[in-house]
Amino acid sequence: MKIDNTIAAVVTGGASGLGRASAEALAAAGVKVAIFDVNEAGGEEVAKAIGGVFCKVDITSEDSVVAGFEKARAAHGQERVLVHCAVVTGGGKTISFDKDSGRYKRNPTEMIARSAEGIFTASYRLASHAALGMANSDALNEDGERGCIILTSSAASQDGQIGQVAYGGGKGAVNSMVLPMARDLMDLGIRVNAILPGIFATPPMLAVQDRAPAIFAGLEASVPFPKRLGKPAEFGSLVCELARNTYFNGQCIRLDGAIRMPPK
Repeated sequence: MKIDNTIAAVVTGGASGLGRASAEALAAAGVKVAIFDVNEAGGEEVAKAIGGVFCKVDITSEDSVVAGFEKARAAHGQERVLVHCAVVTGGGKTISFDKDSGRYKRNPTEMIARSAEGIFTASYRLASHAALGMANSDALNEDGERGCIILTSSAASQDGQIGQVAYGGGKGAVNSMVLPMARDLMDLGIRVNAILPGIFATPPMLAVQDRAPAIFAGLEASVPFPKRLGKPAEFGSLVCELARNTYFNGQCIRLDGAIRMPPK
C-alpha cells in the first residue's frame, strides 16, 4: 500500500505512548490520521500537532466506536489503515494471600471479564468495523488491496508474568484472532497483522524511571540488545512498514530487543 496523503488512518490510543507514535509516523508520511481516545485533552493536542482529527471514543462501547468511525470518515473519508493500540485491562494473581483475613483469595472472574472486554472484544470491535468500511470501498492497487488492520498484542501474550493472567490471556487471544481474521478477509483484499511489543519507553514506564531508577535500570539491562527500552518511534516505524508492505499478512511480530520475560 502506498502511504501518503491519498489515504486515511484511524489510530486508537493515539493520545499517548505507542498510539501517539503510530499517529505521528503515519502523519509524517502524509496520511490523514484520526485519533480515537478517551483522553480528550491529550488527543486534541496530538491531533492538532499532526493536522489530524480527534474523536473521543471508548473502545468498550459499541455506540462510541461507531460514532468515532462516522466522525473520522466524515473528515477524511474511508480509512485504509487501522492501528489499534488502546486497551482496558486488569491484573492480579489467580490466587493471592489476603493479609486482612489471613486466608488466600481468588482474583474475581469479573477482572478477567473486564480484560477480555477491553482487549479481545475491543480488538474485534475496532477491526470488524474498520473491515466493513474497507470492504465496501474500492481497491487501492494491482493486488486488489482495500486496507490493513494492525492490532497491538504484547510480549506478555507469550511470556506472561506473575499477575498477568488477565492481560497476557487477553493479548494471547488477540494473537489467535489474527490468522483466522486474515483468512476471513483475504477475498476482500484486507490484511490483518499484530505487533507484540516488549518493554517500551511509554509514559507509565518513564514514570518508573522517575520513581524507582534502580528498577528502571534493571528493566533496561534485561533486554538482550539493544540494552534499553524500546522507543515508541520504533513501534511507529513498524506500523508504517506493515501498512506499506502488502506481503505482510496474518503475522504476529515481536518487537522486543529479543527479550523473553521472566516469571516476575
